[in-house]
Amino acid sequence: MSDLKNVQPLSDFNWAEFENGSKANVSKEELEKAYDETLNKVSEHQVVDGKVISIDKKEVVVNIGYKSDGVIPASEFRYNPDLKIGDVVEVYVENQEDKKGQLLLSHKKARLSKSWERVNAALDNEEVIQGYIKCRTKGGMIVDVFGIEAFLPGSQIDVHPIRDYDVFVGKTMEFKVVKINQEFRNVVVSHKALIEAELEAQKKEIISKLEKGQILEGTVKNITSYGVFVDLGGVDGLIHITDLSWGRVSDPHEVVALDQKINVVILDFDDDKKRIALGLKQLTPHPWDALDPNLKVGDHVKGKVVVIADYGAFVEIAPGVEGLIHVSEMSWSQHLRSAQEFMHVGDEVEAVILTLDREERKMSLGIKQLKEDPWETIEVKYPIGSKHTAKVRNFTNFGIFVELEEGVDGLIHISDLSWTKKVKHPSEFTQVGAEIDVVVLEIDKENRRLSLGHKQLEENPWDTYETIYTPGSIHTGKITEIMDKGAVITLNEGGEGFATPKHLVKEDGSQAQPGEELQFKVIEFVKETKRIILSHSRTFEDVKEEPKKAPRAKKAKKEDAPVINNVAAGTTLGDIDALAELKAKMEKGE
Repeated sequence: MSDLKNVQPLSDFNWAEFENGSKANVSKEELEKAYDETLNKVSEHQVVDGKVISIDKKEVVVNIGYKSDGVIPASEFRYNPDLKIGDVVEVYVENQEDKKGQLLLSHKKARLSKSWERVNAALDNEEVIQGYIKCRTKGGMIVDVFGIEAFLPGSQIDVHPIRDYDVFVGKTMEFKVVKINQEFRNVVVSHKALIEAELEAQKKEIISKLEKGQILEGTVKNITSYGVFVDLGGVDGLIHITDLSWGRVSDPHEVVALDQKINVVILDFDDDKKRIALGLKQLTPHPWDALDPNLKVGDHVKGKVVVIADYGAFVEIAPGVEGLIHVSEMSWSQHLRSAQEFMHVGDEVEAVILTLDREERKMSLGIKQLKEDPWETIEVKYPIGSKHTAKVRNFTNFGIFVELEEGVDGLIHISDLSWTKKVKHPSEFTQVGAEIDVVVLEIDKENRRLSLGHKQLEENPWDTYETIYTPGSIHTGKITEIMDKGAVITLNEGGEGFATPKHLVKEDGSQAQPGEELQFKVIEFVKETKRIILSHSRTFEDVKEEPKKAPRAKKAKKEDAPVINNVAAGTTLGDIDALAELKAKMEKGE
């Protein structure tokens, strides 16, 4: 295994004796000494050059001119996939002989001993070096360069964004050293720097030839929510999401894919041509230009809801051709509602064309026109006096708005809710969403208004009350509410009356209380205003004064008139004749 080219024959060696089997006159020690002199002088912990004499998958055998060859793990040479037999490599002598008499060498340690010198020289001279990508790490890769673990940032692997780092692990590539931190012994390398110079020249050539309207081929480099970046050969341009398609695009992935080759048109660029606006949809005719020329107002069209807002929905009837259905054209109802109540994005709808402007490329649509306007035949379906069931929509201080059907609303005035009960607010009578029976009172077709009533479903009880609650008549009633100005009394025969505080004094002088049931005399009845004025005190005062009325009337004088007037205010119909006679006498006396 040793190199014996330089071995010299001994001048005093007796070949005849050797051939006859006799002992040579040279000792073993002398022979060993002569052999050792033919070998290189090797010291441990020294870096020397060696020649590769054998390579397999696990080991590389290296001859350094010593009496035995060294075996080095093949993994120490993975940075150099082109290693071949005969190559000279640096090795580090760890031990001249191990327990098995084997020479121990290390290529990795040899590289490390001079690695920093080489790395610094590569940085200073901008030298291209080879490195082996060992593994991934956060933000990039770890590269073996001269036995040193260098960092390769993800942005420095290629000019294009890297989406799969794992494909680079285990590869040997060329790099440039771009940064060294001597204090922390950190090395940063770049593969991108090797190809940027070439791309820069190519980029300048492309930029110099850019013109608006020019069509170029590019590769989709990156896709974002707002657009697509396209590589035009070292120069990047942006296709905004609105320039991808004539139709609405919610996600650019719907139109293009990463690494896809596409043709684009240059729309605009700045003075330095650093920002280039590209278009994709401009390569095809505008859909409005291809719209059916026979399409006109009144025609029915079908489409898909692509955008929806509170004020309406945009419907795409053809790719890139949209019409707006305003919320007011979705229902005959006049209630303010949101478009989301009628449709959603993705719905397939049929609509009627209301307006069509081909020059402005605008179209308005309606869906309520697909149904008959209920107000066209309102007198037929809801004639005056007809009875219906409606749904309470909302309240106001003056009444209740109800809906008879979609698009047909009406108002029940607060005074038309009850014949007898005084309703202060409609919420006392019903609630929103409830059903209520109504009668049509008036129709205003022009303004789309119906006047409705609820109390008209029953006969007017005041026609009956007029015959029952005659002035002077006495009835039983219960005090249901007391206020500062008086009390509300619910009468047994129906209806409510009112009594002032002075008419609530009982015979024992105490004041009547809520919940008491007493006798009340009617002192006033007005059908038109639905007013019944009552008095409890009159039920016993008038009985006491009855015998005194005749003589006082005979002796009455002029100064007694105020007293007589007060009495007259509380009289019943039975007192009218006496009062008339008294008045005549007073006038005669004057």
